[in-house]
Order: sequence, then structure tokens, then C-alpha cells
Amino acid sequence: MSFLKKYSSIILTFVSVVLYFLFAYTIERTEFNKLLFLWISLFTCYFALLRDKELSFAYLTGIAVLFRFVFFFATPNLSQDFYRFIWDGRMILEGLNPYLSLPQTFIEQNNYPVNQAKELYEGMGTLNGSHYTNYPPVNQLCFLIAALFAKNSIFGSVVVMRVLIILADIGILYFGKKLLERLQLPVKNIFLYILNPFVIIELTGNLHFEPVMLFFLVWSIYTLHKQKWFLAAILLACSVSVKLIPLLFLPLFFQWFVKNDFSLLKGFKKLAFFYGTVVLTIILLFLPFYSPELISNYTNSVGLWFKNFEFNASFYYLAREIGYLFRGYNEIAIIGKIIPILTVCFLLILTFFKKNKSTKQLTVSMLFALSFYYFLTTTMHPWYIATLLILSVFTQYRYAVLWSLVVILSYQAYANSPWKENLWLITLEYIILYTYVIWEVCIKKKTHSKLSGKNCYEKEKESGFKTTVQI
Repeated sequence: MSFLKKYSSIILTFVSVVLYFLFAYTIERTEFNKLLFLWISLFTCYFALLRDKELSFAYLTGIAVLFRFVFFFATPNLSQDFYRFIWDGRMILEGLNPYLSLPQTFIEQNNYPVNQAKELYEGMGTLNGSHYTNYPPVNQLCFLIAALFAKNSIFGSVVVMRVLIILADIGILYFGKKLLERLQLPVKNIFLYILNPFVIIELTGNLHFEPVMLFFLVWSIYTLHKQKWFLAAILLACSVSVKLIPLLFLPLFFQWFVKNDFSLLKGFKKLAFFYGTVVLTIILLFLPFYSPELISNYTNSVGLWFKNFEFNASFYYLAREIGYLFRGYNEIAIIGKIIPILTVCFLLILTFFKKNKSTKQLTVSMLFALSFYYFLTTTMHPWYIATLLILSVFTQYRYAVLWSLVVILSYQAYANSPWKENLWLITLEYIILYTYVIWEVCIKKKTHSKLSGKNCYEKEKESGFKTTVQI
């Protein structure tokens, strides 16, 4: 056995640590060429590590944690959102409701309600500071924890939030492994998410709180699989109360309760109980922040994602160009209203016409439902892909892994001052993605069925981890 083959995993781990260090401490998001080089290099190491069948679960877990700790003392370099997180947390610490005021208003009045208010406002930027916060209550709790431990230090708050995110990823690893075991899928599938450079950089590195949301979501699916409806509903509500996106999955539980029960009436009662528990828990979590202005401020802030913001979109950009061609101006006000309607229609199709009786079927429907929404959305920030990644772990589909690689092309927009998207690169991103989606969902599935008559899960079980990570 050659030296390189014998110690390849150690070499790949060392190279990855160096690359993550360079990413964390030496690069700015305006340096797109360096960003692209490091990104591709890290993904090369990632795929090589996943393909090494001799690596133990413990080793992969250890390096996943190690890679995250490389970022421990780093200030996020690809996102400014963490400044608003710190602002909101310190507002709550001061006894102020973050949903009822704008940072911009305080600054314009020379009123500084929190420590380091000027620095936080300058960091978050005028666009963020001129809108009401749209982060749900459990997310706000994370911000408050950071304020409790570091109310006078931005850097200290960053470290506290990063610890919370790393702990959430460890929770995802724990419950994800247990769910994979119960589904009789390769447990190493979880490293498609845990070891993914996109997850480590965008979430741990840049402090996006998707891991906290996904921790509750995976835990909820696991408890639902164990037939613990009440706990699953509470956990799902907690997930929604970090980020709203799991609300999209609520219709998909219809068949799980109604068609899995011998009594139709009993099934509807369970479904109503499940939905009622989710809604009531969300209301209770929002209750400490309640004010007559809360609903209007919050809905207006969320509505901006449909009516005003545009970034890294696919089909929306095509529709926008058609609008320019025939109407001469941007049609986002109209298209933004159509997107939720189309999403709801697709959800209803998945709910009533696709089988969602098993956990495997349910996670596939969740994956397709969210993918459909992201394909149509006006704003597709890279960190949104994290939810697709974790759902794909429990399915045979791997297009989310590919998307986590090619999404780096969207960051070319920040190489310009002021920022401007390169639509050719966005087009390239989605051509690569959709080509693979068509191949994996349509062509590959039919080919596998004709070859042996066995479903994809059986083939993965026979061939082991190597097949599950091929893209």
C-alpha cells in the first residue's frame, strides 16, 4: 500500500483544515476568484473523504466538529446578518420588543438603545436596518442568549451564537443517525450534510441559524416515525419558530394521519390534534412579544421577500425578462403574488396525489415541495439550500449536494461595487442544477427500475455508502 493511499484521509483532513482556515481568516466576499478556488478545493476534499469506505463514523464525526472549530474565532465574512441578530438580542435584554421598532429610527434620532448601537447599525447596513425584524421567537431566544453572555462585545456575541449553531449540528447528527437506522438507510448518509463545506462555511462560519431550525425538524420527523404525534407537533412548531419555512410542510402530513389509520374519523381527529398543537405552540412562543403592531410589522417584513427582494432566482428571472419584453418594467409585484399560489397548488398535488404514508415517502415529498418553491422564488440565498440537503439525506436524491457546490456562482455579485449579479453565471448555475435534476429524477430512476426492478432504497442498501454520495 502506497504512502498516499495509506494516509490519504489524514492528508485530506489536514488540507481541509488549512483551506477552512484561509476561508475563515483571509478572504472577503468581494474576492470572488479566491472564494471560488477555496470552495472548489474544499468540495474536492469533501467528496474524496465521503468516498473512502474505510473511514469510521467516529472519525468523520471528529473531523466534522474539527472543521467547525476552525471558524470559532472568525468574524463572518460572507454575510452581515449577524449584526442584526446581535441588535435584536440586546433589544430584548433591555426589555424592548425587537418587532416594534426599526434600528434606523433609533440611529436617526441619536438614540442608542443597546450597547455598540452605531457599530451594529453600520454592520447590518441601511437596507437591513430600515426593515422590521422577521426572525421568529425561538431564533430571538438564541440572540438573547448571545446578549446575556456578551452584551458589550460583538466578537463575544459571535462566539456564543457559533457555539449554539455547532451544538445544533451535533443534535442533527445524533437524531439524523437514529432516523437513518430506523429507516434502514446507510447511517453515513448524514455526512452528506454534516461534512458539506457549504454547511460549515455558510452556517457555522456565517452564523445562519438553519441548523437550529433543522435540529428541531429532524427531531420532529424522528419522533413522528416513532408514533409520538404530540411531541413531534411541538418540535415542528419550534422549528417554525426559528425559521418559517417548515410551515410549507404542514399539508403533507394529511396522508400520514388520515390514510394510515383504520378509522377515517379517528385519522382526521389525530390530524386536527397535530395541526392544533403546532399552531397553539407557535402562538404561545410569539405571545411574549405580542402587541397590536406585531402582526402588521411582521407580515410586512416577510412580504418583502415576495414583493421587493431579488437574488439568485431562476424561473422568476425568466418571468421578469418576459415582463420587461412585453410590459417594459419589472413585474415582481405581480409575479410575487403568483409564486405562493403556484406553490400551494403543487403542495396540494403532493398532499392528495402522491403517497406520503411512510417516513421515506414523506421526506421525499418535503424535498420536492421545498425544491419547487425555491425554483420559483424571487430570492434564493445560498443558505436556504441547507434544508434541502438534510432532507435529501433520507432520500435517494442528491441534487441538493450539487446545488450546494454550484451556488457559489451567485457570490460573484458581491465582487462588484455596488453589488450586481452576473446573469450568465446565474444561468450556468441553474443549467447545471436542472440538468442533473432531470437526469436524477426522471432518467436515472427509470433506468434503475428497468435494470433490476428494485427500488432505489434497496439498491443503496446493497451497494452501501459509496452509491449514496455519488453525484
